[in-house]
Amino acid sequence: MSAAKIDFNDRLLSLGLARVAEQAALASASLVGRGDEKAADQAAVNAMREQLNLLDIAGVVVIGEGERDEAPMLYIGEEVGTGDGPGVDIALDPLEGTTLTAKDMPNALTVIAMGPRGSMLHAPDVYMDKLAIGPGYPENVVNLDMTPRERVEALAKAKGCAPADITVCILERPRHEAMIAEVRATGASIRLITDGDVAGVMHCAESEVTGIDMYMGQGGAPEGVLAAAALKCMGGQIFGRLLFRNDDERGRAAKAGITDLDRVYTRDEMVTADVIFAATGVTGGSLLPRIKREPGWVETTTLLMRSKTGSVRRMSYRTPMWSHT
Repeated sequence: MSAAKIDFNDRLLSLGLARVAEQAALASASLVGRGDEKAADQAAVNAMREQLNLLDIAGVVVIGEGERDEAPMLYIGEEVGTGDGPGVDIALDPLEGTTLTAKDMPNALTVIAMGPRGSMLHAPDVYMDKLAIGPGYPENVVNLDMTPRERVEALAKAKGCAPADITVCILERPRHEAMIAEVRATGASIRLITDGDVAGVMHCAESEVTGIDMYMGQGGAPEGVLAAAALKCMGGQIFGRLLFRNDDERGRAAKAGITDLDRVYTRDEMVTADVIFAATGVTGGSLLPRIKREPGWVETTTLLMRSKTGSVRRMSYRTPMWSHT
């Protein structure tokens, strides 16, 4: 039986996916705060790839560590798994927040999503203009054609509060200075983050825990697809528009089969079928605690979600130090 004809059994695959995220986090644990971004990333990549190749899937990495010639492992288009299972798309970031890990700053995660073959947007490695809110709001209450002020005011109206009661998460970058000023002019507050915009978007889905109502700004397009997979499970809306700075980037889009360069993608257009999603905390934050190390032991916490059922699990894994088998 061909891989394409084998059903995508998300329930059976979910625990295996959680293990992939978990092992990547454990591999990077000894490098937290050591100042070496590349070593931390490579450790996570190696562990994630090793675990993926143990799964009975015929997997293709559609969101990965860059083009084949730019990344030693887990590049876009790489085939993973034993080959004896369903054909699946995989979106991953072995260590979302390499700088956060190297500096021991909050919200570094290992992140991976899996869905049936052909279910995820093959986003080129370019920027994406993103806007996200959590669940419980009418469709299109905010959109990318609104100004930052209009977005804040529309969300405040839908939430039944004043703009001053809205908190927006934005990546701290020079390109966002005008956006930050306009949001602050509404009275809204801003949670600035230095890296890790998948976690930033996920924060919107649990605003009662994180205090964040909306995410906006420009970041990596691959991370936009990963964030859409997370919101597919957690609930919420995300909109993304690819941004191109030069002909080389437009060429990457063409290579990925994208012809409408101005298209705004919704969550369900970036991720068209039910998916499973796993994230393990490395340095800790609002969503997940950090890896805990004590004499002889190490403990991780993993968020495991299935969009089909809406189930969300938080799983702790305690193991003798460095015996990750």
